[in-house]
Amino acid sequence: MSQHELQSTARNASGSTVDMKLEVVVIPVSDVDRAKEFYIGLGWKLDVDITKGDRFRVVHFTPPGSHCSVLFGDGVTTDKPGSVQGLHLVVSDIEAARTALISRGVNVSAIFHDVGGVFHHAGEEGRASGPHPARTSYGSFAAFNDPDGNGWVFQEVTERLPGRVRDGTTFSSATDLASALRRAAAAHGTHEAVSGERDENWADWYADFIVHEQTGEPLPT
Repeated sequence: MSQHELQSTARNASGSTVDMKLEVVVIPVSDVDRAKEFYIGLGWKLDVDITKGDRFRVVHFTPPGSHCSVLFGDGVTTDKPGSVQGLHLVVSDIEAARTALISRGVNVSAIFHDVGGVFHHAGEEGRASGPHPARTSYGSFAAFNDPDGNGWVFQEVTERLPGRVRDGTTFSSATDLASALRRAAAAHGTHEAVSGERDENWADWYADFIVHEQTGEPLPT
């Protein structure tokens, strides 16, 4: 199928683009029960555990606040157990996320950032210890593996790239919303200090700040 044909299939009768929301990522495991206990231990929501006959079983988990889930089991993939790497979990506070998993007994790497860039790459070469020096959004990471070696990466995102969020401003949890409000409050305090007067429309200012932050537009000052 050509690129043009692929683009055409993504449009409905009115010519608008059809949403394509990533729903499930399949991960290969060697021991389904062991993997199930591990992901329960992460605090993820067990959605289903379905068995049909002797050769088919599906286990489905959803991370907190995620719209995308993970699936593993028997007869669901021919990939080698542990072969999936670089599965990213976006968090608003990487230190809190790392501490939370460590408290659950998970072996999580120290926080790191990539030298010369903000995007994580495979392997440990080019990693530098600690969060990104400027605490750049998308720039700080921590990693852990499931029992088979499938690799997960925490990535701290506090401000989305331009155009990354469409159709309004959404939050995956009350914690993320609270973090956004704290960032807006701090920025608004600076705004009032510069203007030298109290802003009676602070709620509108907060809302504008949060929308601009999520859509990647220049932040109000």
